[in-house]
Amino acid sequence: MFTGIITDRGRVRAISKPADTLIEIETSYDVARIAIGASIACSGPCLTVVRRGVTDGQGWFAVEASAETLSKTTLEDWRVGTPINLERALKVGDELGGHIVSGHVDGVGRVASITPEGGSWRFKFDAPAELMRYIAQKGSIAVDGVSLTVNEVEGITFGVNIIPHTFAETTFGRMTQGQRINLEIDTLARYVDRIRTAN
Repeated sequence: MFTGIITDRGRVRAISKPADTLIEIETSYDVARIAIGASIACSGPCLTVVRRGVTDGQGWFAVEASAETLSKTTLEDWRVGTPINLERALKVGDELGGHIVSGHVDGVGRVASITPEGGSWRFKFDAPAELMRYIAQKGSIAVDGVSLTVNEVEGITFGVNIIPHTFAETTFGRMTQGQRINLEIDTLARYVDRIRTAN
């Protein structure tokens, strides 16, 4: 379980395919404190740590991605050097600063536009049509693992405002128009819709 509050911006250091895809990610986390088998949200999807180490003073951990994960997320777009939003799993007593995020990607969208707005940036995203019923103005959504508040919804497009801190500390500062992004809808929206359609 996560909150969508990013605690590190990592970087893909290597990708190999011994069986499933093995991805090594550089991090500023103390890798000695990351257990093998731990869950880390990597730009959205929750992935399991299978290796960890330090090379030339730089800590890194490795995760495996199955063909299913590659087909349902943007991981197949990752290359060496790709920046990654990282969040470690919650511990009991941790602050819930964003919203409840499971690390299960519901769909892949695209960056429709990026517009400077005052000191911030207005991002608009195109989402799969089947997810739009769960996306509401002032509701929550996770984009590449980042907890965000939806500002506007129109058709298959929704918009968010990215403040300078988020722009600088996450991958939003390097996003480009047309780029694919991982989307996770608000769990509460899913259950509200389930109750509504069941009655």
